[in-house]
Amino acid sequence: MDSLPAIEIIAAALAAGYFLGAVPFGLVLTRLAGFGDIRKQGSGNIGATNVLRVANKPLAAATLILDSGKGAGAALAVAYLAGPVAGLIAGVAAVFGHNFPVWLGFKGGKGVATTLGVLAAAAWPVGLGACATWLLVALATRYSSLSALLALALSPLYAWLLEMPEAAVAAAVLAVLAWIRHHANIRRLLNGTEPKIGAKKETIA
Repeated sequence: MDSLPAIEIIAAALAAGYFLGAVPFGLVLTRLAGFGDIRKQGSGNIGATNVLRVANKPLAAATLILDSGKGAGAALAVAYLAGPVAGLIAGVAAVFGHNFPVWLGFKGGKGVATTLGVLAAAAWPVGLGACATWLLVALATRYSSLSALLALALSPLYAWLLEMPEAAVAAAVLAVLAWIRHHANIRRLLNGTEPKIGAKKETIA
């Protein structure tokens, strides 16, 4: 396992990752397109799934690319400048920035796309496995939340099996965060009221 970077490097990686992750692309894109404040529509989430419910497929795709891209960008840029462990730290911070953006009163998204972007950039075999898991579960069930929960829960196992210990730790932290952020979805999945991908939902759940 690689040693931790100096405290100054860790602090810089945390700050860079957080502020890049805190850019609320879903909110910005839907407002620019004339759909209003996405936080007051659908599920109230600023991520791609709610953009699809409230707006349309192109905006949802753009949100997905940008949200995953900011996680990947943070991990890659900091890894290039300060090493792979610092890159993982920045990537984790980007997910926290997306979930708790200072600009929105620390009320953001659930971080799935950003997490997948981090894993794909910092440990691409792990990211590939997580993305494949998401896709297979989504095709089988049409539940975005269930797909995310299973994909992220399995990502630390993928990293461990691939002998990538630093990635396994980062993936475990992000998986725990994702499950906490999806607590309402988990309740709806258990009682059978969770909307499927593409379903319209007019009021905040």
